[in-house]
Amino acid sequence: MHHVDFSYTSGMDEDEVERTLEAAETGVLSLADDGDAYAFPIAHFYEDGHLYFRLGRTEGSRKWEAIEATETAAYVCYGTADTADARELESWSVLVSGPLRELTPEEAERFDAAEINEHFPPIRVFGESIDEVEVVLLELEIESVTGRETPDV
Repeated sequence: MHHVDFSYTSGMDEDEVERTLEAAETGVLSLADDGDAYAFPIAHFYEDGHLYFRLGRTEGSRKWEAIEATETAAYVCYGTADTADARELESWSVLVSGPLRELTPEEAERFDAAEINEHFPPIRVFGESIDEVEVVLLELEIESVTGRETPDV
């Protein structure tokens, strides 16, 4: 493996992580159900140390079974950008982990339809009737967060 290229990364400080979570819009939420992994792309909204997700819940959803079975979820958002050197790639990633919880009705009141539409893209439905989809807000209660990036050269 002497000829494999490597690229150094560095850790982001807390302010960089916060700015990145505020600016980023999407990532991948990873769940676990009795040893079976389940991950899906999702939009997020980050504000004042709180990481929110808006999902549609339907009866019999495997996604909801995995959400309910997961003790500690992991969420990663990331990005890349080309550089002048085609062999180099600027990159960053933020990994957040902790339990997921559904917002209480009182907490969810601050997110009226206009607020939800401002912070999240439209809910993607896959053949369900819109009348069958319940809009639910979740918070990933942050227990750990790390950010990495390629340093400016």
